[in-house]
Order: sequence, then C-alpha cells, then structure tokens
Amino acid sequence: MKSTPQKVIVNSNEMSITLRRLAHEIIEKLHGVNNLVFIGIQTRGVFIAKRIVSLIESITKKTISFGTLDITLYRDDVDRISKQPIVKETEIPFDITGKDIILVDDVLFTGRTIRAAMDELIDFGRPKTIKLAVFIDRGCRELPIQPDFIGLSYPITKKDVISVNLKETDGKDNVVVYKKGD
Repeated sequence: MKSTPQKVIVNSNEMSITLRRLAHEIIEKLHGVNNLVFIGIQTRGVFIAKRIVSLIESITKKTISFGTLDITLYRDDVDRISKQPIVKETEIPFDITGKDIILVDDVLFTGRTIRAAMDELIDFGRPKTIKLAVFIDRGCRELPIQPDFIGLSYPITKKDVISVNLKETDGKDNVVVYKKGD
C-alpha cells in the first residue's frame, strides 16, 4: 500500500505557536507547576514534551522534571507489529508517586498507545493525576480516552495518516496528512 501526501496542515511557524499556546494553557489550567512532571512517549512525544517543558521553564523560571516512556512491550498488539519489536528507552529518573503527570504524545488516534502508557506508568508508582497532552487529535477513538490539552483537532478517516515531522527526527517541523493508496 502506498501513501501519497495530501497536504501540509501545520507549518513550522504554526507548530511553534501551537506549542507555546499549549505551554500557557497547561500553566493556567493547573494553576502553576509546583508538583508537575512531564513524560514523553517515544519517539515524537518525547521531543514535543521537551519543547513544552522548555517553554514552561522559560515562562515560570522553574525546573520541570522530565522522563521518557517506551510503551512497546505494553501494547495490546505487540505480537502483531513485529516478531522482534524495537524497544526504545524508558527513563523516569524521579519518583512519580503523588506527582501531577503530563503525559505527552504527538498524535492521538485509537487511544491504545495512551492506555499502554498509563499501564506502564502505574508500574513506576501511584501519581496524583495523569493529564494527557497531544499535538494532534485525529479522532477515530477505540477506547474511552480523551486529551486534556490539545494542540490541534483534525478529524480524518481511519484510512488516512497524519505525520508529525520534527526537526529532531525528520529534519523539519510540519504536519502532513497522507491518503493511503491501494
């Protein structure tokens, strides 16, 4: 199956504006950052979370704890994605017990990645709260999971693909929608 680019829906400048808005919204809705930690889901959720943390730190002049989470072995389809899945790093260098966690991912689709992430997080401790921040909510949920902080809502069909491209992984910042071909 081929995928052909349909259109760029977010350019580099719009991505920066959206991330800044998310940072301000998180500070405002949580009434500060005193008990706040960020955990980015591998791979692109990590880089989006790092950018948001950097913005929040520059706004509040406070240091925010940051960790990474690889949910590969917690997926409910791990046996279908690969015989030898590639597992990236999970690094949470602080105790999450009693913390307000902002879990960050690039695209929210079925909700299965977030379910797996929450299952894994609970293995590390009992947080006070877990809030979800996503750059794009594309709809088509299969589980009752909703984001608390959304950069952009862009509902598309299950057959289409949204790709969040980041400088750190792809050499450029933008978001592209692809139509899956036959």
